[in-house]
Amino acid sequence: MFDLLFVRRNAPRWLILIIDVCISLTSIITSYLLRFNFRIPSEYFESSNLKSLYWVIPLVLLVRLVSFSISKTYTGIVRYTGTKDAGRIFVVILIGSFFLGFSNYLGYKHNQTYLIPFSVIGIDFLANIFLMTFSRLLVKTIYIEYSAKSKEKKNVLIFGINEGAIITKRTFVKDANSNFKVIAFIDHTNVHKGQQLDGLSIYGINMLESLLIKHNINIIIFADKNILGKVKEKALDACINLDIKILTLPDVNNWINGELNIKHIKEVQIDDLLEREPIKLDELQIKRDTVNRTVLVTGAAGSIGSEIVRQLIRFNPKQIIVFDQAESPLYELELELKEKFHFDKAKVIIGNIVDKHRVEKIFQECRPSVIYHAAAYKHVPMMENNPAEAIRVNVLGTKTLADLAIKYNTKKFVMISTDKAVNPTNVMGASKRIAEIYAQSLNQFKETKFITTRFGNVLGSNGSVINRFRNQIEKGGPVTVTHAKITRFFMTIPEACQLVLEAGAMGNGGEIFVFDMGKSVKIIDLAKKMINLSGLELGIDINISITGLRPGEKLYEELLNDKENTMPTHHPQIMIGKVITYNHSEIKTEIEELIKMGKARDNFVIVKAMKEIVPDFISQNSVYCVLDIPRSIDNYNKQGKPVKINGSKVKEHLSSN
Repeated sequence: MFDLLFVRRNAPRWLILIIDVCISLTSIITSYLLRFNFRIPSEYFESSNLKSLYWVIPLVLLVRLVSFSISKTYTGIVRYTGTKDAGRIFVVILIGSFFLGFSNYLGYKHNQTYLIPFSVIGIDFLANIFLMTFSRLLVKTIYIEYSAKSKEKKNVLIFGINEGAIITKRTFVKDANSNFKVIAFIDHTNVHKGQQLDGLSIYGINMLESLLIKHNINIIIFADKNILGKVKEKALDACINLDIKILTLPDVNNWINGELNIKHIKEVQIDDLLEREPIKLDELQIKRDTVNRTVLVTGAAGSIGSEIVRQLIRFNPKQIIVFDQAESPLYELELELKEKFHFDKAKVIIGNIVDKHRVEKIFQECRPSVIYHAAAYKHVPMMENNPAEAIRVNVLGTKTLADLAIKYNTKKFVMISTDKAVNPTNVMGASKRIAEIYAQSLNQFKETKFITTRFGNVLGSNGSVINRFRNQIEKGGPVTVTHAKITRFFMTIPEACQLVLEAGAMGNGGEIFVFDMGKSVKIIDLAKKMINLSGLELGIDINISITGLRPGEKLYEELLNDKENTMPTHHPQIMIGKVITYNHSEIKTEIEELIKMGKARDNFVIVKAMKEIVPDFISQNSVYCVLDIPRSIDNYNKQGKPVKINGSKVKEHLSSN
């Protein structure tokens, strides 16, 4: 019966109104009893007397009924009574009591007698507020207790002891529909272990695994955004082993009306667990390079380019030229800049960096002071099959942009490169290394400072393995990994872009800045963690398939060439790679010859020329491996007879072998 009346349906509004009027009746009678020490004088029971209870009580009830009807205090759902409901009750009762006081004053003016003693009005005011609020809270408490007993509770452990942790705990407590029970807090610093927070014990990180088992924890919630990545990883490993769900809080800016809602507490993503400590930027130096200056960002519609644009906004540039050939993503970025950031100093231009006339027109009209060059082809297998395009975009595009930067006296040119340019094993990496070499050689002229930044894979970028795994998991698998031992470095998009800005600001020209990517991650382990975070069980719900290395793919990525070493900078996550320098006139001739070969589109001729410019370019798992054979096929065929090097002869050699 209780379940039917109070849990599964709401009480009728008319019933709540009647109860409120009955409470007012109880309140006024109690007020008279208290005023006269439970001995109300007989004159208050004489019907001929204006101050008789026979007249006063109907008046009071009429005032309360009218005020309740106008304010609609009876329309709220009682079991969800909160501070706003209590505040409304206070205001309504106060206004009604003022009206009774005013009526009392008029009665005195007319008949020289008070209808109701002012002390009774005061007592009634306090008693009415107390009884109406208490009755609602009582119903709410009974409902919560009843609901709690009827639901199977899930035990929750909150990671963090900050304000977010307290808000999370209280959100669970006040939500009558939640079936969560907060057990304790975890202090990842171990500073406050043994203490209490909001009535619950605080445990150190060293107690994590024993707590998970002892209290049969079902869920862990990361409430502190400043928890170290290695601590998150430790918690993840423990949770995966015990099949425990991991959740995290949404960004404070996404809380509705500044309040946390249980529905918005989201499942932790692999991106969250691979994040590292927040980067501290030299914002003053970046601002010097950016404020009131025109900045050109190529590849601005891509994941890196668009984030650089977002980061630049806060440094108050004179104008940001947003340049890319991808129409739809560029349009979406333009809308985001206007609607989300209210930034109206962006000039959005569609074009290709290899179109010299188009690019030069931008330089003529806008005169950019700083260039962030993010435009490039980056997919290894695609470029392995299309080396002519890698040369056209990654080499010719960079050369075109760099030459114009010098011609129009651009102050800084920041090129965004890749770890695949180190000891390249594929066409894409080699093309980026050649672009690096050309940009560095231009630094000899000093008018423009050419700076190169290198980093590995970024989480969530277009084509990222993370996104690929997510899509495969959503489709039920299998999750494909190219090799069981393959590893990669990972960095978040905002982190990578922050370091690009920092390196660009500190660069004096000619440097190759290498970012601290942390430790490399085994891709198969990453796949397993993502499967577990999705609530699936490997081998039962979904499988991992080893597909074999793709053409040009490395097992392990590097950030520096074997012949290179690094020098520290003031920033702990940025190092300067000491690299071989090239004479500009010599390298320019070689690169221009390479570009001409690219137009001929003979893949083997192009790749051979690339290997001559970059001697460290040794192909792996590729048809171009034959070009690295010690007895080079440009001197001998399989019978030992000389052959001419051209695409058809190389293919003939490959087919015969």
